[in-house]
Amino acid sequence: MLFSEVPTRNGGVIVRATLNAPKSLNALSLEMIQTLMSKMDEWEGRDDIVALWLDGAGGKAFCAGGDIVQMHKSMVKHAGEGRNPFTEQYFAEEYALDYRLHRSAIPVIVYGDGIVMGGGMGLMQGADFRLVTPRSRLAMPEITIGLFPDVGGSWFLNRLPGKVGLFLGLTGVHINGREAVEVGMADRMVDADADSLLQALAEQDFTDSDRDNRAVIYRLFKQQGADMGELPHPLVDHLAQINRLCDGESIQVVTEQLLTAKERDRWLDKALGNLERGCPQTAHLVWEQLRRSTYMTLAEVFRMEWCVAVQCSLHGDFREGVRALLIDKDGKPGFRHRSVADVPATYIDGFFRCPAPKNPLEAIDS
Repeated sequence: MLFSEVPTRNGGVIVRATLNAPKSLNALSLEMIQTLMSKMDEWEGRDDIVALWLDGAGGKAFCAGGDIVQMHKSMVKHAGEGRNPFTEQYFAEEYALDYRLHRSAIPVIVYGDGIVMGGGMGLMQGADFRLVTPRSRLAMPEITIGLFPDVGGSWFLNRLPGKVGLFLGLTGVHINGREAVEVGMADRMVDADADSLLQALAEQDFTDSDRDNRAVIYRLFKQQGADMGELPHPLVDHLAQINRLCDGESIQVVTEQLLTAKERDRWLDKALGNLERGCPQTAHLVWEQLRRSTYMTLAEVFRMEWCVAVQCSLHGDFREGVRALLIDKDGKPGFRHRSVADVPATYIDGFFRCPAPKNPLEAIDS
């Protein structure tokens, strides 16, 4: 993590936090999470901070996700033990940070340039101002590794139009900045670099009111908004088809409708290929997490997701999916079930049971 402070012209301060692990596309380590959480404690105790700016180093990504390589090591180490101390701690601290960003009194700005996936989406969706650029590529690609769209995915995917959230979770398809704005996963596209935007922010007239400062920031980013017209938007172009294909009474029906769709172009072929090759367990988890969380509070969502995430680390598909994608890189995961139709409902129910005597996120909304 890199930290700096940008003074504003009327005495306030914008704090800047940069994820600084470009070789891993700024994947979130436990240490990065803990450092940022500690800084939040410090910043929220000050009265001169007018905004928090989050970005990523290296020019390729804001954040490509969580530290799944370290998770894989822990899953191998604790295989068959019934508990995994590392994943229990990691997911608890990551989700607590995500929740804190959602609830922050300080206006939070995320500059989502480049790749924004998994854990990066968790940080971004907790921000007041979710900025994307023409280079942004957003996704929740957990279908490929046997996890599920966590970090609050049950919350923000459920709030997208129509069946878009379900489709994104089932296919892990990448979307660009224009599409993210158009479906509500981002607030504004900008085409300026981080330093230029921070300088423009520093020249604004901030006050002692967080509400007034949010209005100041909103007006600036509205002025800085980029023309999105040149970017394609296949997700939006396919919205009616997505809504039709994802309209079903069960995940088995929806999956069958998607995989047997006849009107398919190159974009839809790629998206559905992810589902066809993906983890059947994950498809069920996506369906269930969205169904169960419809009327949950944000805190309840994170508590539920902690149970599911830790349970995934205790089951073989998550370990196998990471092995095939990032460890051995053979692209041939041996998932437990051959198809969505083969997964028993009782098996999936077990993922929603707390894997520990006490859920560590019980107190996040107190």
